[in-house]
Amino acid sequence: MLALARWAMRGPLQSIVIALLAGLVPWLFWFSAAISALVTLRRGLVPAAPVFIAAALPAGWWWTQGDPVPLATVLLVTLMATLLRARVRWGEALIGASLTSALMVQLGIFLPPGGAGPLLESIRQNAPELDARLNDIAAQGVSTEQLAGLVIGGITGLVVMLAATACLALARSWQSGLYNPGGFRAEFHAFRLSSRETLVLAACGVLGVLLNVPAVLLLIWIPLLVAGIALVHGYIGLKGMSGLWLIGIYFLLLTAWPTILILLLLALIDVFADFRARLAGSHR
Repeated sequence: MLALARWAMRGPLQSIVIALLAGLVPWLFWFSAAISALVTLRRGLVPAAPVFIAAALPAGWWWTQGDPVPLATVLLVTLMATLLRARVRWGEALIGASLTSALMVQLGIFLPPGGAGPLLESIRQNAPELDARLNDIAAQGVSTEQLAGLVIGGITGLVVMLAATACLALARSWQSGLYNPGGFRAEFHAFRLSSRETLVLAACGVLGVLLNVPAVLLLIWIPLLVAGIALVHGYIGLKGMSGLWLIGIYFLLLTAWPTILILLLLALIDVFADFRARLAGSHR
């Protein structure tokens, strides 16, 4: 993939062609989004605008077919790349993307055509047990259609947020491989949220509760999770441990949800403890 990224960076035409063609292929939207992010990281948003448009056009067509994920991912990763280029802070890029994704969920952008009602009715007809549970929820005064819309939108928003983060990491690794070998590894291994960024996350969570904006609560924890993953990468790198440990961690992330809670807690403690600085100091 690095060879394709190198060819794409030879000129605007090459970048536009790759972004456009990759966006047209089902399930290759992530490559198109990563190319848009790479050009944005390297040259800035304005010079990258033609590439962004080339990636957004086929993604927009997929949206008309009922799949909003490609276009939302392209938009989100380009925003993240712009913030990362301007501020050189992964935390700020992730917080900005989380709030933008939450706004998309709250606006109902990820809902299917016609809203959650038809899907909810289909579930009621085909799953009697779920129908009974939904009736119990409705009896408590909760709008089942609104709840279903939040679940659908929240899950889709989470997928978009994670996809955009992965695309940004891929683009950053390409940029490092092409122009600054080893730079991305050092940057990601050192990433931790600052106390100010953590306070912003906490404030957003409180405002989400007070203003009854549940989408914020569904997505605002993602920056902390990424910081926890970076902590694990940094620790394993400093200790010189085998890469098999990372495979094990990612396997646990996908199969055991308590692993997510552990990483969130470690990332939160790391804001104040800075484990990697202490470990690096003990190795001197």
